[in-house]
Amino acid sequence: MITADELRSIAHYNPATGEFTCLADMGRRKVGDRADVKSGARNRRYYHLYIDGERYFSHRMAWLWVHGEYPSAYIDHINGDTLDNRLSNLREATHQQNLFNRGANKNNTTGYKGVRKTRSGQKYWAEIKIDRKSKYLGVFDSAELAHQAYCAAAAHLHGEFAKAA
Repeated sequence: MITADELRSIAHYNPATGEFTCLADMGRRKVGDRADVKSGARNRRYYHLYIDGERYFSHRMAWLWVHGEYPSAYIDHINGDTLDNRLSNLREATHQQNLFNRGANKNNTTGYKGVRKTRSGQKYWAEIKIDRKSKYLGVFDSAELAHQAYCAAAAHLHGEFAKAA
């Protein structure tokens, strides 16, 4: 694993933009070039740095570059944009906190996180997950009312990591 000093000697991190710039040649990347590249599945959702044949997530390297040590667990992108590696958008999180900050699943038909139609299709069911268990929040006449119940529960249970949509 690369150390903070080694990283700082080959790349510069700009906390305001979240970008790394080469201070030394890094394979095909030359001095002055952007050092990290978009890669990964699902439309290239993360930036990575390739150093000595190893691939490192740029958001974790940003933390290392600034704080001098690897994050203790996960790094959460506060605004949900995994390509936004500005320091102001990064925070340490547990696995569960990182999951709290996810949006609604792609297959969600209501458009609201924690809300689904009842079997009859006439009303909306709201629930929230805590420690892998679902907590029932009620049945509502509209998706918007169910969403309000979810948002209130998320703010109470998830605090700063709550994400409604």
